Amino acid sequence: MSNSFLDFSGKVVLITGGTRGIGLECGLSFGKRGALCVLTYSWGDHDEKAIFAAFEKQKAPKPILLQADVSNNEDTVALLEQLKKQGVSKIDIFISNVSAAQVVNSFEDYSLKGLKKSISYSAFPMVSYTKAIFATFGSYPKYIMGVSSTGPTDYSIGYDFVAASKTVMEVFVKYINYRLRDQNVCINAVRSRAIKTQSLENTFGKDLAEFTKKFVPDNYWIQPEELSEAIVGLCSGYCDTITGQIITVDKGTSFFDNLMEIYTRSQKTKLKTA
Repeated sequence: MSNSFLDFSGKVVLITGGTRGIGLECGLSFGKRGALCVLTYSWGDHDEKAIFAAFEKQKAPKPILLQADVSNNEDTVALLEQLKKQGVSKIDIFISNVSAAQVVNSFEDYSLKGLKKSISYSAFPMVSYTKAIFATFGSYPKYIMGVSSTGPTDYSIGYDFVAASKTVMEVFVKYINYRLRDQNVCINAVRSRAIKTQSLENTFGKDLAEFTKKFVPDNYWIQPEELSEAIVGLCSGYCDTITGQIITVDKGTSFFDNLMEIYTRSQKTKLKTA
């Protein structure tokens, strides 16, 4: 998608966890089309100089970086009040991107505390931020996007709590769409398979990356920019009849990346499976 195809000048995009990985790519995709991006982070996990340089390279407006814990409502309110003091009068697009959860190694790791923590970071911010935005600015974002994964339907190592919280978020997408159906709001979630980011390594470990080099072709991976461009498209005004939906962005690989496909590739390439 070219920069000139869509113009988001004058629009404000709020992205939680926006200083790295998918969140940062979303910021760059909107920023290079003229949007003012507000990127949240927590616990100092960002490189301010590098982020500003990346936006400058794209000739994008300088983003606003603000620290806020998405699970803390006081942080959310303070963040929005600070934006209002800085002259921001509305949030046009809200992207709920943060995901955090305990990695599960066995059934004994299941706990209500762990599940609640995961939901508070990965699911409920879609609700709490949307409500707080309305309370602060008097209007809802036109577009609300959740970043999900194939976890609710497909197994991933240690992903139990993340998958559970993503499922909760996806249910909220459908119900918020119903609850705000008279407010001119478009809300969707995008699912993607694993994307090569630092979060992938943090969640599944370094060994998985080395393993996939052997068994998974590079073109099976979704790049962060590909996902962010899909999100831009859904917020473009051309897709407003698509709302309350869970949309999978995966190049169709979820259908054929299975045991049969691995076997087929092994026959074609003489792939050694041991």
